[in-house]
Amino acid sequence: MKRKYWLMKSEPSAYSISDLERENVTCWDGVRNYQARNFMRDDMQKGDGVLFYHSNIVPPGIAGEAVIAKTSYSDYTAWDPKDPHYDPKSRRERPTWFMVDVQFVRKCREIITLAQLKETDGLEGMEVVKRGSRLSVTPVSQEAWNIIMRKFR
Repeated sequence: MKRKYWLMKSEPSAYSISDLERENVTCWDGVRNYQARNFMRDDMQKGDGVLFYHSNIVPPGIAGEAVIAKTSYSDYTAWDPKDPHYDPKSRRERPTWFMVDVQFVRKCREIITLAQLKETDGLEGMEVVKRGSRLSVTPVSQEAWNIIMRKFR
């Protein structure tokens, strides 16, 4: 199966690339958008590349690289009334929400800022550079991945 690529956003105050580096692998839980859920549930495969993006900071941008370590499974946080991601409509026998496991690969030497992404030829089609884009999980083309990987080196 052909490797796919993704951009996954996280607020560093909630979970940062440094947290992922320390833990090495984590579950990507709490996604409560149907389109982002569908990407995780239906399209992500073990070994897919991930751009780890820090959002809701100044400046926002790509903070590192990760890989999908485990394909989708039920997001059990939806069933815990004490969890902030609780969803009373989700049922164990028919879950609404799914998550994947993500594994650390490396940090960027410096954050690749949203402004830099917007200024880089070939990245115009990335969802993250589009005005008003709010999805926390988006696909990244092979071409865009290659352009961004050159910025890591």
